[in-house]
Amino acid sequence: MNEVQTVFIVDDDQAIRESLALILELAGYRVRSFASPQDFLDGLSPLERGCLLLDQRMPEMTGIDLQNLLLERHCLLPIIFLSAFSDVPTTVRAIRGGAIDFLEKPANRETLLQRVETALNEDCKRHAEATTESEILRRFRQLTPREQEIMSFTTQGLTNKDIARELAISHRTVENHRSRMMLKMSAANFAELCRFSAICEAASAKRQCPREPID
Repeated sequence: MNEVQTVFIVDDDQAIRESLALILELAGYRVRSFASPQDFLDGLSPLERGCLLLDQRMPEMTGIDLQNLLLERHCLLPIIFLSAFSDVPTTVRAIRGGAIDFLEKPANRETLLQRVETALNEDCKRHAEATTESEILRRFRQLTPREQEIMSFTTQGLTNKDIARELAISHRTVENHRSRMMLKMSAANFAELCRFSAICEAASAKRQCPREPID
C-alpha cells in the first residue's frame, strides 16, 4: 500500500486551487489539484492516502454528490469542505457523510493547516482500522461452518456443555472445535474473541445494509 499522504484539492476556480496548493506546499504537504470532481475520480487510485479539500458548489457535480460517490466506493479519504456559500443544511449533510469540517472561503491559513493535519491523522486511523478489520475477517473466513457456530455460541456466553447440548454433539468435540477456533482467530482470551465477533457482525451488517446516499 502507498503510505505517502497527498492533499487533494477539487475546485473549479483555478485561482483558489493555486492559492491552496501554494499554502500547502510551503507547509511541506504533497498536493494534487483537480478542476472538476470527474477529473479527480478519473485520476484517483484506490491505494491513495491523504485527505480531500473539496469545493461544494461546482457546475457539473456538487461536493455533496462527489462525497456520495466516494462513500459508495468505500473511499476512506477524509474530506474538508470549502465553500463561499455555506448553509446549515448543507453543512449538516456533509458532516453526516463523515466530513472532517466545513470551512468558509477564504479559509484562514492556520485554521486550514490545522484541519488538514487533523484530516491526515484521521486517514491514518481509518486505514489502521480497515486493516485490522480485514485481517479479522480473513481469519473468520478460515473457520469451518461448525467452528463459526461454536464462536457464535461462545460469544453469547454459552458453556461447552451448553453448546454440546445445543448442537447435539459431545462435550469433547466442542472443546476440540473451540480450541481450533480460538487458534485460527488468534484470540488470546474470551474478551478479545467477543471484540472480533462484534467486528465480524458489524461487517456483515454493512454488507447487507449499504449506506444510503446523503440527501
